[in-house]
Amino acid sequence: MVVVELLGLLVAAVLGAAAGAVLTATHRQLPPWGLLLGLLIAALLVVGYRLAFGSRRHAAAAAVGLVAAAVVLAMPGPGGSVLVTDDALGYGWTFGLPLVAAVAIAWPGRRSGRPAPATAPDDASDAELP
Repeated sequence: MVVVELLGLLVAAVLGAAAGAVLTATHRQLPPWGLLLGLLIAALLVVGYRLAFGSRRHAAAAAVGLVAAAVVLAMPGPGGSVLVTDDALGYGWTFGLPLVAAVAIAWPGRRSGRPAPATAPDDASDAELP
């Protein structure tokens, strides 16, 4: 089971990095809507992992991939060009992405005082008739 868990974390990080690369490259499209949609997509990715797996580990792995890709692509390239410029959109992406990811990870899960929803029987044909 440990191998499956580690493989799931690796997949979450790789998908987060892929999304982070694409979103970093496109966050300047249609200002400011590209930035806002990029942050929304990043939040939905992290929240989706949080809801799908019920823990913060996979969501954190996806968030690390997102932020790592954004950090790498924010550095100047060999020719001196950058994808994240020194303006309002660049600052919004630089500080907004980690903030959105952290909020999505830290958001409280199911409250402990609340009972879990009851599940229906898997097969209704197994029910006994009176």
